[in-house]
Amino acid sequence: MTNPVNDGIFLKACRGEKVERIPIWFMRQAGRSLPGYRKLRETHDVLTLTQTPELAAQVSMEPVERLGVDAAILFADIMLLPIAMGVEVKIVEGVGPVIDKPIENPDAIVRLKSFDPRNIAFLQETIRILRSKLEVPVIGFSGAPFTLASYLIEGKPSRTWLATKRFMLEHSEAWYTLMTLLSEAIVAYLHAQVEAGVQAIQLFDSWVGALSPAEYRQYVLPHMQRIFSALKNEKVPRIHFGTHTAGLLRDFADVDCEVIGVDWRIGLADAKDRIGGKALQGNMDSAILLAPWETIQETVDSMLKEINPKQGYIFNLGHGVLPEIDDQKLKKLVEYVHST
Repeated sequence: MTNPVNDGIFLKACRGEKVERIPIWFMRQAGRSLPGYRKLRETHDVLTLTQTPELAAQVSMEPVERLGVDAAILFADIMLLPIAMGVEVKIVEGVGPVIDKPIENPDAIVRLKSFDPRNIAFLQETIRILRSKLEVPVIGFSGAPFTLASYLIEGKPSRTWLATKRFMLEHSEAWYTLMTLLSEAIVAYLHAQVEAGVQAIQLFDSWVGALSPAEYRQYVLPHMQRIFSALKNEKVPRIHFGTHTAGLLRDFADVDCEVIGVDWRIGLADAKDRIGGKALQGNMDSAILLAPWETIQETVDSMLKEINPKQGYIFNLGHGVLPEIDDQKLKKLVEYVHST
């Protein structure tokens, strides 16, 4: 049986409402630094964990139970969508997603299959398990089309994304076709997650900061606008997150969403000015959590002075939890933010 929607501080903050305490969760909180996840990784690879509902739910719940965060994020991988579209993906330790047959020319796009929700039945089951056991909201997510296209073209993570940019600039029509195909799949993918019970959704555009503002407006923004507009009827908060987006932020916020997530490369006051009336999520540098507690506390205090943290704000990191971070520091950070 699905638990009723917990209309607590996270969802209220997403909607820009006043809250009694600051909501907090962490990107990549499910896994990495937590002992339960590390134990499971001794006998299971990442993709097996994400595709086994009971185990994925266990990993998703651990940070809620151990750290006291105000939302759970579905333990999944952004490459699950390309996998469901027929792409062969390996997760290589220390490297990340690796695709043996990347898209090297426009003709290769035809290898991508249309997304069929039946290919992610395991993910929907994970969501149903979480909704039956958790009292905090469950966040679903997808990679954004530029980030997914980058992996499909490069074949693995890159520092420069030159192959992606070259494809985008040399084959603009094929790029449009690829982005449209991915955008339509993302909408269906997130719809399937909402249908299963997630109470908020986030799009990760981890690599879009590699583009200039002009490139972003021409080659990416129209697709993002269509995705977020198509998700409006889902009636759940929509979070738009990217890294290295300080120079893109006004355009980045020019989509129909409730929340903009930012990394540490921009101050919260400046970010709030650029995103207008949308709620703000972020943006402590994950590396700060490797410092002594006094430094962490000073950073939090400095961040929160820049904005009204009890209306339209969600505390988070500027990117994911690092494997080296002590989970007891994360717990102490949650308690401190809640007490502020």
